[in-house]
Amino acid sequence: MDRNNNDDGQPVLLLVGSSGGHLAQLLALRPWYESWRRCWVTFDTPEAVSLLAGEDLVPAHHPTTRNVPNLLRNAVLAWRVLRGRRVAAVVTTGAGVAVPFVVLARLRRIPTVYIEVYDRIDTATLTARLCRPFLSAMLVQWDEQRRQYPEATVVGTLL
Repeated sequence: MDRNNNDDGQPVLLLVGSSGGHLAQLLALRPWYESWRRCWVTFDTPEAVSLLAGEDLVPAHHPTTRNVPNLLRNAVLAWRVLRGRRVAAVVTTGAGVAVPFVVLARLRRIPTVYIEVYDRIDTATLTARLCRPFLSAMLVQWDEQRRQYPEATVVGTLL
């Protein structure tokens, strides 16, 4: 689907997230990202395709939960996307699809931002724990989430 491959070398904001609630939280950032050239990485579900109509969309492999083959496929995808575009930053709300993109982006010295989902207040998500060592910034939506992420910046709820 990769409709608008950024082959002109202009910087692009890479927005990575699973479909459903993770995607909804990224979409809520629209006032912040709408002036940026952007590329989305999410699952090729009817809802995601509809919500991202007209956007540069790269479909990720799913399911990702406890699925090592798709983790490896998404790592190859991340390598291709990060190599094929001039990525200014990777912003993600998780889940599993985020891990290879965050790790490989950080290894390429591309800033990485993780926004913890709003419904995980008392415990850290597995994806956030895996991505944490590779993050430039950790953002949370509730003050209470700082118990798990003392270094995080509270940005308030997105939805």
